[in-house]
Amino acid sequence: MGSVATATALALVAIAPTGPSNAAPASTTDYTVVAEDGVSADAAVAAIAAAGGTVVERNDSVGVFRVSSTRTDFATRATASDALIGAAQRRAIGYAPKLEIDAVEQENRATAATGTARGRGGSTKLDPLDDKLWGLDMIRADESRRKQAGNKGVTVGILDTGLDASNPDLAPNFSTSLSRNFAPDLVDVDGPCEVASCLDPVGTDDNGHGTHVAGTIGAAANGVGVSGIAPKVTLVELKGGQDSGYFFLEPVVNALTHAADSGLDVVNMSFYVDPWLYNCLNNPADSPESQAEQRAIIKAMTRALTYAHFKGVTLVGALGNNHEDLGDPRTDISSPDYGAPAYPREIDNNTCWDLPVEGPFVIGVSALGPSGKKSDFSNYGTEQISVAAPGGWFRDGFGTPSYRTDANMILSSYPKKVLQEEGSVDADGNVVPEAASLVFKDCTAAGACGYYTYLQGTSMAAPHASGVAALIVSQFGKRDYRRGGLTLAPWKVEYQLNRTAAEHACPEPRLQTYTNEGRNEEFNAYCAGSKNFNGFYGYGIIDAYAAVTTRGL
Repeated sequence: MGSVATATALALVAIAPTGPSNAAPASTTDYTVVAEDGVSADAAVAAIAAAGGTVVERNDSVGVFRVSSTRTDFATRATASDALIGAAQRRAIGYAPKLEIDAVEQENRATAATGTARGRGGSTKLDPLDDKLWGLDMIRADESRRKQAGNKGVTVGILDTGLDASNPDLAPNFSTSLSRNFAPDLVDVDGPCEVASCLDPVGTDDNGHGTHVAGTIGAAANGVGVSGIAPKVTLVELKGGQDSGYFFLEPVVNALTHAADSGLDVVNMSFYVDPWLYNCLNNPADSPESQAEQRAIIKAMTRALTYAHFKGVTLVGALGNNHEDLGDPRTDISSPDYGAPAYPREIDNNTCWDLPVEGPFVIGVSALGPSGKKSDFSNYGTEQISVAAPGGWFRDGFGTPSYRTDANMILSSYPKKVLQEEGSVDADGNVVPEAASLVFKDCTAAGACGYYTYLQGTSMAAPHASGVAALIVSQFGKRDYRRGGLTLAPWKVEYQLNRTAAEHACPEPRLQTYTNEGRNEEFNAYCAGSKNFNGFYGYGIIDAYAAVTTRGL
């Protein structure tokens, strides 16, 4: 993914217009504007007004402002101000929206599935579809729940496209009071608004990605559907992604500061901040305005991630699905993915970052198939990886009956509405025969039905790690008497996650090829490092059982 109402403590304030534009009437464009270091919020607001902008919302905690302007030269004027870093555009005209699910995650949906779903037996299965969750076995989460299944006082933020709280696996663990939607629908990419305010109510997800992530982390062990890695923790929706799958700067930053000020323990981030796959300080291929926009994104994300970390939030991010070494990135041909056509950009690793995963304090997670092999699509590299986790790989198992089967991917919760829109579920709520290996329906005795589907991606790997992080807080956290619940310093969570991961050496030969799976040489990946730490597995494959039974924190 490109990418997925505020608390009183969050300094995000809706304010009156700061002044009219001097330009002739024109269409209004939305921007996210970032103040320079050391500039007060009031000084930044004044500079925005002088540049011809109207401040709609302000997040004083990290110096980020949502601004509207009718001036076509607003971004240039904002960049020229000594008080402002730059302006990132939030609204464009006439450019195609991105796919609801990226091509990696929907690979098997392009054509009819060629295999059938099979259970992969495990030691402690709690819910009817758990036998299909091979990821539980790989990270020993089915064993860890005997010791620790999670604590309600541990809160996990799903910074994503929303969360379908009507699913009977998510409803028991969902916190309405802590959840917020920071991403109003944008009609140019999301289509018509579902509600008059264009701000979808919490507990809904018109994309599906966030609901899938949430189920892997914390689906309840309640006799229906699937169970998550930490089935007793509290799930919090932080909607920072558009229905269309875009993740823009301002909603993401506001979600992170809300998570920090609300005392959340873990935040999962399975996306990158649009419209730039890599944000560069001064890429010569970019215009001065685009350079300023990227510098603003880098600064704002650095501030927001740092703010959340020092407020006690453990940050987990997906490494990405571009099958490249993040320490030696290829030419970026996908940016910008919004607002203007993409163009080739050489990426200097010293001055460009994939955000949030390459931001400060983020635990980077690569994706594995059920064989333990790095998924062909997964990014990798010693520079940013922390650990590896099950992310699914449709093409795993070459030469065996499991090759190119849906069961190689990750099964989790999904909104009925989205499945109906894609044609996998009919108007009566029944799974159509053509999708029987891909989509499942399971109902409670009272008739409440949940829907589940397979997806793959580093977006699916990160929530496995977030679930284990939540178990670590549940097991070793201390009572937070100020906020309630439990708390554990993020560095301690990361230390425990890394040191208890199962070490995994690089493959031999170290140059991993995917020719048999139908991939070209661009997918070839070299695994650098030792068994203790390498570019494919980091410190190892996460191990939930070891994480909650190994003492020393």
